[in-house]
Amino acid sequence: MTPRSSGDRRPASSTAGAVGVQIRRRREQRGMSSAELSRRAGLSKATLSQLEAGRGNPTIETLDALAIALRIPLTDLLARDTDPGPVFVPGTDLADGEVGRELLRRISSGNSLEIWRLRMPPDTRLDGVPHATGTIEHLLVSSGHLTAGPSDAPTDLHSGDLLAFAGDAPHIYRTGPETADVTVVIASPIIS
Repeated sequence: MTPRSSGDRRPASSTAGAVGVQIRRRREQRGMSSAELSRRAGLSKATLSQLEAGRGNPTIETLDALAIALRIPLTDLLARDTDPGPVFVPGTDLADGEVGRELLRRISSGNSLEIWRLRMPPDTRLDGVPHATGTIEHLLVSSGHLTAGPSDAPTDLHSGDLLAFAGDAPHIYRTGPETADVTVVIASPIIS
């Protein structure tokens, strides 16, 4: 592997490149020059140029300053292109007794949506970590039986059942004598 030269113009990472694309796109959509955005955000023109080229490593404070200057939610700068074409996520196998949690898709809109597949073996308990304030979890049981929801008031779910509950409080997932296969959709508010 050859080391990068200091003149290499490739993004430092795919995330840095995606953020750079969003900064430039939003600036151009507003008809704003680089100098104007730099002034409004309190950044040097060189720093902005590095960020737009995908070669920077901005702090949250820097991204927040840019979002405020562009008058957009911070999450708009973190969004990637939204039309990747058809998305196919093949199923995966699990070893006996293994809990499987797989992020299937993340979708941005008025909320940030994540689609997970949760597969739990018999007689297993999983404690859910509270998410951001305002988050709602939706569980759709594909097969099996599951007791899930808020830790202080879980619900018994069977194949075909749907449960939506506040995901910003402690919650649990617990199987009985059979395996459960569950689709979990987590809807979190976009911070603006």
